[in-house]
This record gives sequence, structure tokens and C-alpha cells, in this order.
Amino acid sequence: MKRNIYIVLILLVGTILFFLLTRKNNNHQNIPLRFVSLAWQEGTIATNKSIVNEWNAAHPDIQVEYIQGTWNSAHDYLITAFETGDVPDIFHYESSVIIDYAMRGYLTDLSPYISSEMKNDILDVAWATVTRPNGEVDGIPFLIESLVVLYNKSLFKKEGIIPPTIEYPWTWDDLQSAARKMTKDTNGDGVIDQYGAGLGLRNSANIIMNTSISFGGSFFKKEGNHFVVKVNDEEKKLLQTIVDMLYKDKSVSPASIGETGAGMIPGLFSGRYAMLVGIGSWGRQQLVENAPKEFQWGVMPPIKAKTQTYGASTQTLSIPKKSKRAKEAMMFIDFMLSSKNTARLALNDWMIPARISCLSMPEFKDKIGGWDITCSAVSTLSIGSWLGAPGYVEWKSRVANPVLQELFAGRMSIDDAARRIEHESNIVLSRYKKRGEVW
Repeated sequence: MKRNIYIVLILLVGTILFFLLTRKNNNHQNIPLRFVSLAWQEGTIATNKSIVNEWNAAHPDIQVEYIQGTWNSAHDYLITAFETGDVPDIFHYESSVIIDYAMRGYLTDLSPYISSEMKNDILDVAWATVTRPNGEVDGIPFLIESLVVLYNKSLFKKEGIIPPTIEYPWTWDDLQSAARKMTKDTNGDGVIDQYGAGLGLRNSANIIMNTSISFGGSFFKKEGNHFVVKVNDEEKKLLQTIVDMLYKDKSVSPASIGETGAGMIPGLFSGRYAMLVGIGSWGRQQLVENAPKEFQWGVMPPIKAKTQTYGASTQTLSIPKKSKRAKEAMMFIDFMLSSKNTARLALNDWMIPARISCLSMPEFKDKIGGWDITCSAVSTLSIGSWLGAPGYVEWKSRVANPVLQELFAGRMSIDDAARRIEHESNIVLSRYKKRGEVW
């Protein structure tokens, strides 16, 4: 009798537990996956939302909630989410930042989830920005950020300057010569009112780091398992080139020192600058949408120093390690970053798609909007030696940007800037060395 009662009780408890667990799982499955996007241009936001709606219509059991984030607040939001465990299931960011998250153990290794189609169709240089030496993949790259030179065709024609082509690119000497020729006091009042070039140098670390590769430099060197920063002749040559254009040739507008590339676009429209050097390829959208009707502009191939090789950064989608639905989240990423959808995102964000199949599409070979020249630069893209350097994000904000700002403002020499960068860099990096964080 007692034995039968025990059996009934066990069955009853088992049934209750099964019911509770099933209800918990069902409730969990009914909660939408949370996707935080950092899209900011109107067309890109609309495309992101459209893709999410298409997914939701086709997957009633795995819904996705679109959450609009901002680049300015993303880092603080994500660090808080990682620490509290209240994480989104998918988030959009950039490769240089997610490296830091990966080293802290915040991200899911996506390598087991990546299909062979996706693996083979995304450019190797894009995968390199998110893949650790042990093979772990911490984000799916889908857009490649590249630096371009935009120029005013009318001013070039007026001065008889033939712009570079893919087959015949300019060197930095060519660029300097053209900038000097187009720097003028057009009304004879003794004040320069047309500069050969503008550069957005307010936060110049990204421009300097990615351009330094073409000069044979890198700033970051690996010694054993750790990174140190060295400013050698190659890095100094790049810095000297910009300083000379600012103060010797006076062919770069002094407004460049306190401006971003985007902030200088109106000056390109007005004829104040003949060229904008080192602006992101996304800047082309503003020219297409906001330029005066009569304004004619073009895009230059990468400027050659020792080589035409420039650093690449990618925008990525990642899954936090604390997300309980990594498999479903990756299913959505696979859908969102299909060849078709990647092309839509790239076209609306005016950046290079990371998928090889997209680059063969006619849209990315079009001369209108400079897509042909912008995308041809894929073969010149590389990754910097700083990839995986613990503390790189902090180094840019606390060392590189402020020291370079003082240099370009004329408050120190190249040698003084080099000494400060080396000294202050290695103080910052030493703190990460003590943490033992290794890429």
C-alpha cells in the first residue's frame, strides 16, 4: 500500500515539475529576441526595421524586437548589460570594440553556428577583424568602413588638374602638390578663402592609425605576449606630412583641427575645400542627398605612400554569452546578413559590403555615387597590428586623440608628440598587461 502511495506521489511531483518546466520554457520561447541596432541614417534604420518585420512575418514562433541604440551610449549600455545579465540577444557594434568584450568573456563564440555559405562568402579581411587566434569568432562582420578622398570636380577642372584613377592612383606628393595649387586668396584681400584640402582631425586616431599602414607604420608592436607603442620614422612621416600641409604649405584648412569629416562637408559644397581627405565612405550619402544641384564631385582611389594599403574596420553583429537563445539569435543573424540583405544594408549605409557576392552586384560597380572606386579599394584593405591589443579603445580616447590634437594644433613638435605617445601609451597598456587579458 505504502509503495503504491510513494509511486503516486513520485508521479504527481514529476507531472507538476514537467508542467512547470514546460510552462517556463514556453514562456521563455514567447519572449521576443532583443536586437539592439546602432543604425543612424534614416534609410538604414528603415532597412533594419524592414528586415526585422520580414523575419517576424516568416517566423511567428521566434519573434525579434527591434531596439534603437546610439553610438554614443552603446558602450556604457552594453557594459552594464554584461555585468547585470540583462543582455540583448543580438547587438550591432564595431570590430575594434567587441575585441575588448571578447577578452573579458562577454561574447558567445559564433564559430559553431556559422554556415559554410556565410563563411565562404565573407571576405577574409573582414573575418580577420573578429577572429581570435584560437579560432573563436566574436561577431559577424557585414559592413566595412573605409577612408576615401572626396573632391570638387569643378575646381579640379578650373585648375587643369587631372584626378587619379584606379589604374593611376596619386601619391601623397601628388595630393600635396594639387592641394597647394588649389589653395588661393580668390578675392585678393590677403586671406585664404579656398583651401586645397580639409581633414577632420578632431578625433584623428582612426584616420592616423588606418593611414599609417600605407606609410609602413603601425604604432603598435608585439613583444612576446604583450603590446607596446613605438613611433618610428614611418609613423613620423605621416604626422609630418599633415603638419606640413597645415603650417608649411597652408594647403589644409586650420578649421580641420577642430572638425570632424562630416562637419567639413558643407565647406566642400561651398568651394572652401577642393578635397576632403580621410573621410569615411559613408560621407558620400550626404553629397548625394544634400549637395547643390550643380555641384559635381568624385571619389579618389586610396592615396599611395609606400603602398596603398589601409586599415579596415568592420561593423558586426554579436551575441552575448549570457543570452539563453544563442541558436535562435544566430538564425536571425543568418537571415539578416544574407547576401540580399547585406547589399540592402550596405547601399543604405554607403559602406562596403563584407560579402563577396554583393561586390559582384552591378550596384557596387556603379560610377554614380562613386561605388566603383569605393569598392575597388577592397583589395587594398588590411588589418592593423593593433588588432587584439588589450586597452586599444581606451588608448585611442585617452592617449592618441588628445596628443594628436595638440600636435595638429601646433602646440608641440613631432618628436615631442612621439615621446608623449610612447610614454603615455605604455602606462595605459601596462594596466591591461596586469589583468592578463590576451586576444
